[in-house]
Amino acid sequence: MYTELLANIAILVLSGFVGFAVISKVPNTLHTPLMSGTNAIHGIVVLGALVTLGKMDDPSIGIQIILFVAVVFGTLNVVGGFVVTDRMLGMFKGKKPVATGDAEKAGK
Repeated sequence: MYTELLANIAILVLSGFVGFAVISKVPNTLHTPLMSGTNAIHGIVVLGALVTLGKMDDPSIGIQIILFVAVVFGTLNVVGGFVVTDRMLGMFKGKKPVATGDAEKAGK
């Protein structure tokens, strides 16, 4: 039992290191597509937590809390990811031309 827990913790720590190494090497121009991909992954996490919570017959309070936290954090990541992606894509939009009436008012 403890060896399985130790193996799972080792996998978690190693995947954290690998994830950091991979993400730190991504150029700035690829961050928007990468963010969109992570939004999809977090959406799957939220869906999985909801399905798991719905299929359990009599979950303990600890399992309910863990699944609720997974749903909340996954939802925050999805919403935050879309907000960041929208802001990043907004940086590539051109400025709107100033209407002639507004330019005359600004000059006065």
